[in-house]
Amino acid sequence: MSLELSRKALSVKPSSTLTITAKANELRAAGEDVVGFAAGEPDFPTPAHICEAAKKAIDDGFTKYTPASGTAELKKAISEKFKRVNGISYAPSQIIISNGGKHSLTNTFEALLNYGDEVIIPAPYWLSYPEIVKLAGGVPVIIRAEKGASYKVTAEQIEAACTEKTKALVLNSPNNPTGMIYTKEELQAIAEVAIRKNFYVVSDEIYENLYYMDGKNASIASLGEEIYNRTITVNGLAKSYAMTGWRIGYLGAPADIAKCISSIQSHQTSNPNSIAQKAALAAIEGDQQCVDDMNKAFDERRQYMYKRVCDTPHISCLEPKGAFYVFVDMSEIIGMKYKGREITCAADMAEILIADYCVAIVPCADFGFADHFRMSYAISVEKIKKGMDRIEQFISALED
Repeated sequence: MSLELSRKALSVKPSSTLTITAKANELRAAGEDVVGFAAGEPDFPTPAHICEAAKKAIDDGFTKYTPASGTAELKKAISEKFKRVNGISYAPSQIIISNGGKHSLTNTFEALLNYGDEVIIPAPYWLSYPEIVKLAGGVPVIIRAEKGASYKVTAEQIEAACTEKTKALVLNSPNNPTGMIYTKEELQAIAEVAIRKNFYVVSDEIYENLYYMDGKNASIASLGEEIYNRTITVNGLAKSYAMTGWRIGYLGAPADIAKCISSIQSHQTSNPNSIAQKAALAAIEGDQQCVDDMNKAFDERRQYMYKRVCDTPHISCLEPKGAFYVFVDMSEIIGMKYKGREITCAADMAEILIADYCVAIVPCADFGFADHFRMSYAISVEKIKKGMDRIEQFISALED
């Protein structure tokens, strides 16, 4: 037999966000003053009470295996959080704690998909969705949400994309990379399609606390029994609690799906980190003032970055309503030249910015929009100002 590598694995693209971040870190290590708009990671330290819970776990010897799907106390806390915050009733047995939100998504698609099953993914999308679907044997079906529709797809678009092979829809609100949010009414219309066409909804709500409108984020699983029975609600602690490196994600699902996912995880990774589970418990059950304080800082940065982009020639964006990203349209720059080099897409702009201006942005071809780039405002206002000043210098150097 040929020693050929897995064709499925070879079809997976590397993460462009991690590639850009690695390049920025390389330049920093060489002494360059880099402004990094790339990584989706809060610049705040993990709150002290969460760290103290982890230290206590170590001191108490809580360093052994836990149940594969997570500790009973953490699952109970998350069950209560789902009911209190999201209006969804998931029993602790329907909760799976995993090694981060990405792991929860991987578990979900491994449980749902047979080879050839189709998963509808609205674009712009987080670049890992199609790759995770492909690794689980599924087929990503991309539908495009236009800028004029606030980068949100409609129930009609989703229904038109359905075939006899449609197994699931990925829904991400607040959205990465756009910061857009689906309203309760929009979710209700989507739920009706999912019920009528009989497919699952994988609702990624990792940015639910990063919400800058009145009210709170709506969860599609809360809109009735029929859609509840077809929804897997995915979340985690990385973004809201500045716990990216702790790697704790979780999901709530109908009982049969949760049981299947628990079995998968028991063989693939066993339990998530025991110490991080104690930290997660402190995060969920503790004082939420730290979340509010970080959100206020993110909101200040959001408003500043949005205004700067709006005031800069040849680029534009819609005001983000959640998460911590601005999705920038640079289509006016396409065809212009920088030092004789024609700009053909956002990737060209990103290459020049990191090489000549020490600014890291994420070109969004891998998010479904080659003429857009993403900037994170999970950095200080001072750094945002410096980075935007450099972007303006680049744009002023362009020639028609």
